[in-house]
Amino acid sequence: MPTDFGPHLVMARHFTITADGGSRGNPGPAAYGAVVSEDGKILKELFQSIGIASNNVAEYSGLIAGLEAAHALDPEATIDVKMDSKLVVEQMSGRWQIKHPDMRELAKKARSIHPISLITFTWIPRDLNSHADRLANKALDGEVAETKYVQKNFLHSRMFSSEVPTTIFLIRHGETPLTPERRFSGSDGSNPGLTERGREQARAVAALLAPRDPKVLLVSPLQRTRDTAEEIMKIVPLVPIIDEDFKEASFGKWDGLTPIQVEEQFPEEFKAWVADPWYRQGGGESYAATSERAGSALRRIAAQYPGEKVAVVTHNVVIKGAVCVALDTPIESIFHVDISPCSITTIKIWPSDGLIALFSMSEQPIQ
Repeated sequence: MPTDFGPHLVMARHFTITADGGSRGNPGPAAYGAVVSEDGKILKELFQSIGIASNNVAEYSGLIAGLEAAHALDPEATIDVKMDSKLVVEQMSGRWQIKHPDMRELAKKARSIHPISLITFTWIPRDLNSHADRLANKALDGEVAETKYVQKNFLHSRMFSSEVPTTIFLIRHGETPLTPERRFSGSDGSNPGLTERGREQARAVAALLAPRDPKVLLVSPLQRTRDTAEEIMKIVPLVPIIDEDFKEASFGKWDGLTPIQVEEQFPEEFKAWVADPWYRQGGGESYAATSERAGSALRRIAAQYPGEKVAVVTHNVVIKGAVCVALDTPIESIFHVDISPCSITTIKIWPSDGLIALFSMSEQPIQ
């Protein structure tokens, strides 16, 4: 009897990849972690430090490592990639443009590893990506432990050195009609001015600032910061310099809405925003991008005004991002910082090497 029933059917394998990456400093010491599994069974655990890099580069590195491992196991497998980076998932899915040239190269490399038609990309909340996150931190902890020890001791000795740091007083503007309800108010919204209470707050913070004797006054171009500076200049006689780098983040279509309204009207977008600081809320500028902008502006001030005292009238998200830069914390920390209207946050930078330290946060006048 014939025994050959034709070609045997071989079921394609299906892998799941979870991947993550992180940078302490953004850019700073960075690492990735990735897990390849099949039917719930872990096949590969991958983690490695990658030197100095940004969060995005670390996340893409984790994706690339996972895809390379899965492809080596079976070049014809279907793969479901799950990551908590909205940016990587949306870019790899083709729904978001990739503007940064480094990101374009990484995405190109990721697409070249395995047939893209066999891969799906899915965003997951951070708590569902804890395994890859732990692996990334395992690699990162081993890389930065000694570095952190050296940096902390260096900072301790530098604070008592003879070099005079640049002192930057970051002042959040006073109350606007949108402030009491904590409505989103960005750089491209209705651009409100101060209320009368906001002007009172500005005069009070000016009295707190005056004894600190700043020599330079930088001001965001928005109306509420201009109004705040106007009141400050009545007590601290400085000529204002408009500085675009200190304008508020953009909130796009969320502008003018309260957080509760955003959660009701855009529930999936709101969920993505609270899980990922790189998510562009309302289509505007992400918190992470604002933080990077703030960090660059601080370093520019230190180089431009070495050893001087500089007052900057700016906004909540900008100051929150600056605090994360000064503390060298993961950018997710920005969701755990809040800055009161017309308060002073003081940061010092040593111009010779850019060492940065937070000296006070959200100080308010006693009223």
